[in-house]
Amino acid sequence: MDKSKDNWHSMGIEDVLKKLNTTEEGLSDEEAEKRIKEYGYNELRNKKRKSTFELVWKEITDPMILILIGASLLSFILKEWVEGFVILFIVFVNTIISVVQERKAEASIEALKSMSTPSARVFREGEESLVSSKEIVVGDVVILEAGGMVPADIRLIESANLKVQEASLTGESVPIEKDAEDMPNENSPLGDRTNMVYTSSLITYGRGTGVVVATGMNTEVGSIASMLNEEDDFDTPLKRKLTKVGKTLSIVGAIVCVLIFLIGLMYNRPILPLFMTAISLAISIIPEGLPATATIVMALGVKRMAKENALVRKLPAVETLGSSTVICSDKTGTLTQNKMKVTVLGVEADIRNKILKEVKDLKDEEKQDYSEIVLAGALCNDASIDPDKKHDIIGDPTEGALIFLAEDDFKLDQEELEEKYPREFEKPFDSDRKMMTTVHEIDGKIVAYTKGAIDEMVELCTKILTTNGEREITSEDKEKILEMSTKMSAKALRTLGFARRNLDTIPEDEEENIEHDLTFIGVCGMIDPPRPEVMESIKTCKSAGIRTVMITGDHLVTAITIAKELGIYEEGNNAISGDELDEMTDDELDKVVSNTTVYARVSPKHKLRIIQSLKRTGEVAAMTGDRSKRCTSIESSRYRYCNGNKWNRCRKRFI
Repeated sequence: MDKSKDNWHSMGIEDVLKKLNTTEEGLSDEEAEKRIKEYGYNELRNKKRKSTFELVWKEITDPMILILIGASLLSFILKEWVEGFVILFIVFVNTIISVVQERKAEASIEALKSMSTPSARVFREGEESLVSSKEIVVGDVVILEAGGMVPADIRLIESANLKVQEASLTGESVPIEKDAEDMPNENSPLGDRTNMVYTSSLITYGRGTGVVVATGMNTEVGSIASMLNEEDDFDTPLKRKLTKVGKTLSIVGAIVCVLIFLIGLMYNRPILPLFMTAISLAISIIPEGLPATATIVMALGVKRMAKENALVRKLPAVETLGSSTVICSDKTGTLTQNKMKVTVLGVEADIRNKILKEVKDLKDEEKQDYSEIVLAGALCNDASIDPDKKHDIIGDPTEGALIFLAEDDFKLDQEELEEKYPREFEKPFDSDRKMMTTVHEIDGKIVAYTKGAIDEMVELCTKILTTNGEREITSEDKEKILEMSTKMSAKALRTLGFARRNLDTIPEDEEENIEHDLTFIGVCGMIDPPRPEVMESIKTCKSAGIRTVMITGDHLVTAITIAKELGIYEEGNNAISGDELDEMTDDELDKVVSNTTVYARVSPKHKLRIIQSLKRTGEVAAMTGDRSKRCTSIESSRYRYCNGNKWNRCRKRFI
């Protein structure tokens, strides 16, 4: 039952269940046990670990080491006991250091793998059960909730405001909205398959249920593991150079030995002493201290890297980093700050004049015109600032950007605003409505603030806020608002719209519809800005002859915008999407890889293919990934109903 090749995301859920021979009530215990025996456990298979003997054999069969062993044997033949034992000691030390380093790295990797033993909630025999994720099989129906890890590749059956962080697959740490009702087309890239969730992803918000379509090595993560396991051991630049030196010295030594022997014969020297002399001269050519010196230097490099929390498995990898000609980098959290920042604002006057105000250019006297947007963004918000790390956000990065806008740019403290204007009611964000509304009492008035998708919100607005107060919104106003939204999206900005409505009383029924007859306030655009130090680092690399390439799971427009700002993408460079990569042969990719600086909407298998192409074209490529921490916060409504109509803050943090 190898289901890994099926396009589950483009199939209806009834067809999926039928093909997997299961139902929404899940499998029976007997059927689950049968499938485990037949197809194995839900776990990744690692490449077979080399035995200590194999590691030692690999080291001593290195051409340079073989020459040293040969030199040692000849030294013993010549009765040069001290020199023979010294050479063997050098070989011994070199082998021990290399083997111990690889074993230590393997032990560290195994320790990291064993740090978590996840479990999952599934339906078995029609009832909810808690089982080890290792025992999950294809056809199981799994319950997904915020804070949990996705245990296998799953086609969603139901979803409610579900968001999943797929950084391990896409490289993007911003959670992705999932919807079981979506039907992406067959050729949709992995990042656009919104009715699927994949193993090792983190559920950051909402809940859902889904049927397991792939486990173990058949999952998307498993296919990556398979590709990595198939990668043969390859020589690093240093190993190639040492091997070349060893072969060269062997040839030179052999030539010297033959020449000395022939010259001696021409002068009628005794054959045995002549042979011994020739051998001695050949041995003297070999720098027996070179392998040990190289090994010790690399071991010191590994130690220095360990102090920087970098785990190096093979010693020569340290030297390879210094030989890099191309650095392939992820975008989010590596080249950028992994912290959304509001960069532009727009109110009625701006929208009418088709301009947007840069937040950094706002003068103090101008800020009053945008205060209503800032207040709406700070109050209609479920995120908060981490009390332990003031520059970190607990919650959605988009909502975090609105808090930083209020606090950093407008000098408004969010907690003080919430205490002054407490939340009396809310309609949480919903993926169908694409909006969120909160109700507050402000200066004796009951005000509902709404934020969300501009195109959805503008249809619910009957008025628009101007500098002279509210007025009726016109079709021309709506058209200009949507044009402004399109303009911001073209600049790779994430957009949000804001509206308000005055109420007579605080709603008591959570189902009450208060999102109508709204007054449009304005719009904002935000982006994940580049790290300040990155641009200088890229210039330094460029001056050293090292090319920087961006490989990201983000959209092409966003990637090119950031790459241009950083100096990665210049006029004449290529930018390739994951879809285009799928259509290219290896030969076609090899022809353009030297002039391509941006790869967007790619998956991990694409990254491996790009690296292989760079290697084929003679480049030494280094790959750096997301520097940001894996998401440590799970979005959750911070307010729960209690004591009549009061709402209490309820912050939850999952480590």
